[in-house]
Amino acid sequence: MRKFIQKALERLDRLDHEQVAHLIAGLSEENELFAGVLESMTDGIVVTDTGRRVILSNRAAARMLGLAAEDVQDRTLCEVVADRELADFLDAHLAGTEKVADREFALDGGRRLLSVSILPLVREGRVQGGLVHVEDITERRSREARLRRAESLASLTTLAAGVAHEIKNPLGSMGIHLQLIRRKIGGKECVDSRDVEPHLAVIAEEVDRLNRIVVDFLFAVKPMDTRLEDADLNAVVSDLIAFVRPELDQAGVAVESDLAVDLPALKLDVRFVKQALLNLIKNAMAAMSGGGRLGIETRRNGDEVQVRVTDTGTGIPAEIMEKIFEPYFTTKPFGTGLGLTIVFKIVKEHFGDIAVASREGEGTTFTITLPVPQKDTMLLEDRRGAR
Repeated sequence: MRKFIQKALERLDRLDHEQVAHLIAGLSEENELFAGVLESMTDGIVVTDTGRRVILSNRAAARMLGLAAEDVQDRTLCEVVADRELADFLDAHLAGTEKVADREFALDGGRRLLSVSILPLVREGRVQGGLVHVEDITERRSREARLRRAESLASLTTLAAGVAHEIKNPLGSMGIHLQLIRRKIGGKECVDSRDVEPHLAVIAEEVDRLNRIVVDFLFAVKPMDTRLEDADLNAVVSDLIAFVRPELDQAGVAVESDLAVDLPALKLDVRFVKQALLNLIKNAMAAMSGGGRLGIETRRNGDEVQVRVTDTGTGIPAEIMEKIFEPYFTTKPFGTGLGLTIVFKIVKEHFGDIAVASREGEGTTFTITLPVPQKDTMLLEDRRGAR
């Protein structure tokens, strides 16, 4: 129908009354179909001109944004939106040249959550207005929260069993050495410190071990308070390398960095990203007890950025590869088994992914993939007035 109307409009001056009537009927039919589709959508759609005035909106948008038909006539969208934070957001970004995606707003005292996106409306290479997409994500966020709680409870059961086992061993060791101390001081008014010093050293070491277990356990089970801000991943990596270089030098590990120069800013919580990378570096050092090479590189791959941590250590046996991110799974004599679990959790909090490739006797590579914030422009073409 659209192609027919296009051709008819090109030869409008040569059409008779019957043909014009047929053309108008076609336009009316297409307009009704368009209106029906728009009104049937569960997501809100609002189209504005360059002055931010509403050209078109559907019923869902009116319901979610609190608009009424008489409110939007000859008025800007930000004027008729009741929530001031949302109105200021619309005023700041409408008629801009960049896409703003999935900005969340809490309305009605936090009882409703809306996800709002803005796209530029483009025609003939120029911005002619904006399109606002509104989605009510209240129920989705509620389902996600319930799912996270269920997953947390399941994980907590595994973690609790693991931490109980890990705590039991140092407590048993401490109990044995306390008994030995009691025997050596039993019935004596004065005790040579050399007799008890080895036992006290073991107890102090086990107390430190218990503290590490508890700290890692709490980090693994507590919700993370991530604050994602624009950050330079290369700067984060460089700072971390400078921090651990003395320890690497002492362990006989040579570090080689290869950082891409074209990386965009990423949404990161620098504290947690450093912790994740530090855990990977510590694992690499443990796998290279006799020294080796540690490689750290960053690369952009389309809409993603990758950071790779590679070692020349002992590698990971194929039969345990699938277990390395599980809580309390460790091959180290005194490891807590939470290091890679924490890395996995941090990466997921950044909406990223982590993969591992390894060969026994050759080394291991961990690859963290993080999304690049999208700032697409000129995404919607205005077809009004097309001939």
